[in-house]
Amino acid sequence: MSSSIQKPPKSLLRKVGRAIADYSMIRDGDRILLGVSGGKDSLSLLQILAHLRTYAPVKFDLGVITVDPEVEGFDPDKLKAYYDSLNIPYYYQQQPIMEQAKESMDGDSFCAYCSRMKRGIMYSTCREHDYNVLALAQHLDDLAESLLLSMFHGGQLRTMKAHYVNDTGDIRIIRPLVYCRETQTGGFAKDAGLPIIPDSCPACFDMPTQRQHMKELLLGEEQKNRHLYANLLHAMRPLMDEAPPV
Repeated sequence: MSSSIQKPPKSLLRKVGRAIADYSMIRDGDRILLGVSGGKDSLSLLQILAHLRTYAPVKFDLGVITVDPEVEGFDPDKLKAYYDSLNIPYYYQQQPIMEQAKESMDGDSFCAYCSRMKRGIMYSTCREHDYNVLALAQHLDDLAESLLLSMFHGGQLRTMKAHYVNDTGDIRIIRPLVYCRETQTGGFAKDAGLPIIPDSCPACFDMPTQRQHMKELLLGEEQKNRHLYANLLHAMRPLMDEAPPV
C-alpha cells in the first residue's frame, strides 16, 4: 500500500483539470471535503486533488470524510491510517443505514436511499467543520448510466450535475471526474497501490440493481461503437451545467 501522494497520469490530470476549469469548481480559499468510500474512484480523486493542491494557482484546503453505513464486510480501519500518512484531516461517521432502510425505505432502491442518507451526513460534517465545498467521485460512466436510468424509468432527460449548490444554498457540490472513464480511475488506483476496500457495500452486490443493467447495456454498445462515451458526453453537456452563484 502506497502512503504518499502519487502523481496521476497526465491523461487523468488533463481531464480533471479541464472539468474543474469548465465548471469553475475550485475557487481560491475553498475548503473542500471529499467523500471517500474506499473504492477506486474516490481514492483516485483524493490523490488527484492532493496532487493538484501542490501546484494549483488557487489555494484550497482538503479534508476527507468516510461514512460507515454499518454493513457487514465494510472495514474502513486501513483508510484512517492512510489519511494520516497523507497528512489530510479526516472525519469518520457511522450510521446504521442498512437497518434504517429496512424500516424507512418506501418504493426506492437501497442504493438511492443510502446515497441520500450519506449526503445528509456529509452536509452536516461540512457545516460543523466549515467546509464550503463537497467533492464527490462520480465519473463519466456514472453520468451515462444515470442518463439512461432517468430516460428509461423516469421519462426525463437528466443526469448528475458537474457543479451545483445544495437546496439550502450553503454548500457547493463538485464532481471533478465527470470527464474521466472508470477504466482510468481503476487503472490509476491499481498502479498506485491505493488501499481499495473491495465491495465496500455488500448490500449493493447482493441486490441486483437497475444501474448494473445500464452498465452492462453500455458495455455492449461501446464494443460496437468506440465513440459512444464521447457522443454521450456531448449530448449530456447541457444537462450537467448549473452555474452556481459567485
